[in-house]
Amino acid sequence: MNQLSAKDWMLIKQRLTPYLFLLPALIILGLTVFWPALQAFYLSFTSYEDIAQPAQWIGINNFLKLWKDKVFWQTLTNTFIYLVGVVPILVIAPLGLAILVNQKLRGMNWFRAAYYTPVIISMVVAGIAWKWLYAENGLLNQFLKAVGIFPEGIPWLTDNNPPIKIFGIVPISLASVMAVTVWKGLGYYMVIYLAGLQSIPADVYEAAAIDGSDGIRKHWDITVPLMKPYLALVAVISAISATKVFEEVYIMTQGGPLNRSKTIVYYLYEQAFSNLEISYACTIGLVLFLIILGLSVLRLVINQQGSDNIAV
Repeated sequence: MNQLSAKDWMLIKQRLTPYLFLLPALIILGLTVFWPALQAFYLSFTSYEDIAQPAQWIGINNFLKLWKDKVFWQTLTNTFIYLVGVVPILVIAPLGLAILVNQKLRGMNWFRAAYYTPVIISMVVAGIAWKWLYAENGLLNQFLKAVGIFPEGIPWLTDNNPPIKIFGIVPISLASVMAVTVWKGLGYYMVIYLAGLQSIPADVYEAAAIDGSDGIRKHWDITVPLMKPYLALVAVISAISATKVFEEVYIMTQGGPLNRSKTIVYYLYEQAFSNLEISYACTIGLVLFLIILGLSVLRLVINQQGSDNIAV
């Protein structure tokens, strides 16, 4: 066997050096992320009759139980409604705000700060504040009573039986939580769009104005086509965030009333920490992982396709 030359050793050293720098981070990720994920995958095929005893292998029984679980399907439906209700607003509305604050007017920096302020507010603080607004004697109901629209107010988070539904589909308790997610996310996605708008050369708009595309029409002809990579990115990011929503539900409704605002992540938390159904919670987590994985792969595909136009 031929001995390696000094040049070969130098080449090997150059190739191994980056991995040596990555090794501490990989060890930490392995211990805190990858290993627990593998354990959760294994636990989804087991049962804990007593958490003090070792887990018992039960195969796919947890998945069969999940298939017959009406509450799981209700939470999955609520999560889908959340996704469909929140994502379109968070894709379209921040673009309008970004176009507005991108104007070169006096005091516009203050408007940018005002729109972005909800992003830096803790979700705990925001959830408590909105819960007070939604209260029976809160500001919203006081206003509605004052103008005489709803003299008895609206049970924003407590609902009636039968429940109040928006468009006959969305329970008002779930819609109230969705409003908080939208309010808190507008400024974040506005900044993403603002970065994209400022990368569009002014010459493009000037050329379009010569061709008769001016005013609002220029945004339809120029802005929207050039912002497609950003629109796709925001759509995927907001979809992943909506699928994983938890804090708003936990602080404001805790899944009630009658599971009408319960999402899949909150149901997972409830099974794991309230009912101590660790294995069953891992099964729900595996389903959630597959959903998030699909959305993440979609994001990677979109990022790759738009790599020439957007830096992620």
